[in-house]
This record gives sequence, structure tokens and C-alpha cells, in this order.
Amino acid sequence: MAKTKELSKDTRNKIVDLHQVGKTESAIGKQLGLKKSTVGAIIRKWKTYKTTDNLPRSGAPRKISPRGVKMITRTVSKNPRTTRGDLVNDLQRAGTKVTKPTISNTLRRQGLKSCSARRVPLLKPVHVQARLKFAREHLDDPDEDWENVIWSDETKIELFGKNSTRRVWRTKNAELHPKNTIPTVKHGGGNIMLWGCFSAKGPGRLIRVKERMNGAMYREILSENLRPSARALKMKRGWVFQHDNDPKHTARATKEWLRKKHFKVLEWPSQSPDLNPIENLWRELKVRVSQQQPQNITALEEICMEEWAKIPATVCENLVKTYRKHLTSVIANKGYITKY
Repeated sequence: MAKTKELSKDTRNKIVDLHQVGKTESAIGKQLGLKKSTVGAIIRKWKTYKTTDNLPRSGAPRKISPRGVKMITRTVSKNPRTTRGDLVNDLQRAGTKVTKPTISNTLRRQGLKSCSARRVPLLKPVHVQARLKFAREHLDDPDEDWENVIWSDETKIELFGKNSTRRVWRTKNAELHPKNTIPTVKHGGGNIMLWGCFSAKGPGRLIRVKERMNGAMYREILSENLRPSARALKMKRGWVFQHDNDPKHTARATKEWLRKKHFKVLEWPSQSPDLNPIENLWRELKVRVSQQQPQNITALEEICMEEWAKIPATVCENLVKTYRKHLTSVIANKGYITKY
């Protein structure tokens, strides 16, 4: 049986007002477009309880007492990896027998939901301290300093696979209709590796890395693309280059090459992809590419280049503008990985 829509308080009060001036239940129902039985129920309730407000509804008592709720909430707060089975056993030892769904419903009412744990870089204490040091030292840097940084990174984009995930609106039992599926092949169907850079003024160059990158290849990429990107982005004198602590980036030969070319390099804490705003651009690019649904590696590369060039400069500008806020989050999160 379908659930009927509850009458508003104004409508219930109007029914009582009309009843008090002598109107019949039938007349009130016709005037307000309601069933006579509905009008009668409201009037009887008013006569009995002298109110049209909703009364407390009876129902089965909660299986888990307030004390039990506090206990399991405290347990999962201390150890989020606690299973529902563990909590069922804890409560049973305390004299309360419940099922796993009851545990889920109870915790959901406390604002806790079971989710897949996110995979993040392993942070050792030395990494955490380095991240905190970086955030604190740069927290008060003026926005102009961040606008003068060229951010860089490499990423892998798959032809078919997790990068192509999309949601669809469909009817029941239509999940296998071609319109509602994403084609996949074994082993992902191949992928391409990209190197790219950007600044607050917009995307820089994006190139495909066709072979396994080593230090020599990385220096060649920088030689051919870094300064041209800076010129295209009209960077001010003294601009700063950012890259992470990948061994190719920190190799002695690479450091010496950067020094000879007079590139100013931003000192970077290890294990800190979340501190690099280019990660957001990679996500933007992957979403754009997946919407095009390239069918082969050649098309994948072409679409990557086209969509990278289409990313508005305002997107890049906003990423850099919010960088100080992100550093604040890193400090608030005590140096651990945080969402950009």
C-alpha cells in the first residue's frame, strides 16, 4: 500500500477552524479537496488531544541501548577497521544480541558509513615531519609566489579501465545494453605515459613518453619542453620549477643539469602527491578523455593532447589560488595525506 502524503500543519488547523464554525466533515472535505475520512480523523484527534501536532509514534525499542551505541561508536572511532562481526561479538559479550544489519543501521544514525579505504602513499614519521615543515614554512608565502611556480608531473592514462568509469541512467535489466556499458579488454588494452606542466596562467606542454623513462630521457624532456612552456605561459623572471622526489628527478646528473641551466627548483617533501595541484589537472584530463571513449592508443594520445589544450586557464588559476588553504589542511591533518 502506497504511503499517503502527510497534511501540512496549516491544513490540519484549517480543518479544525472550519469544524468549529459548524461545517460538516463532508463540506470541509469538498472545500479542501480531502477525503471525508481524513477530515474526520483530524477532528477526532483534535477532540481527544486538543492539538493537531504529530504525536509520538509507538514502535519497537532500539535493540542497542544508548550505552551500547556509545560503546560501538567509540570502538570504530579508535579503530575504523573494526568489522561488524567484531562489534556483534562485543555486544554479545555485554549481553546484547544483534545482527550485522542492526550494527550498520545504528552506526549510520551516528553519521558513520562503511566505505572502501582509500589507498595513499606510505608515510613514515620522517615523511610526516617533512610535510609539516614544508606546509608551515610556506603557509604565509604571498599568492604571487605560487603564481610564479611551474608545476610538473607524470601520469599514466589507460585506454580501457578504471579511468573510463562512468555512471549511466538506465532502466531495470538494461545494464548490458551497449548504450549502458563501457568496453573493456584483457590487461586494460594498453596505456600511455604523459609528462606535463602548468602554472596559474594555464596548461604548459604535454608530451607522451614512449619509452621507459630514465634520468637521461627526463633531462631531455625538460630541455625540450620546460623553458618553452615558461615562455608560452609568460612566466615572470625568477620563476620556480616544481617536481617531486622521483629518483630520476633527484639524480646527481639531473640536479647538476638544472643548476647549469639556472633553473630555480622548489624543495619538495617526499611522498606528497597531494601537495601538487597538477594531480587535479590529471583528474580533469582523465574525465575529459573517458567521455570521448577512444578506441585505440593513437586516438587516446590525440584526445589527451586536444583535451589538455582545452582546459581553461581559470581552472589552473583557481588551483593555485587555493594552495594556501590546502597547506592549512595539511597542518590541520598533522602532516598526513589530505584531499586537495
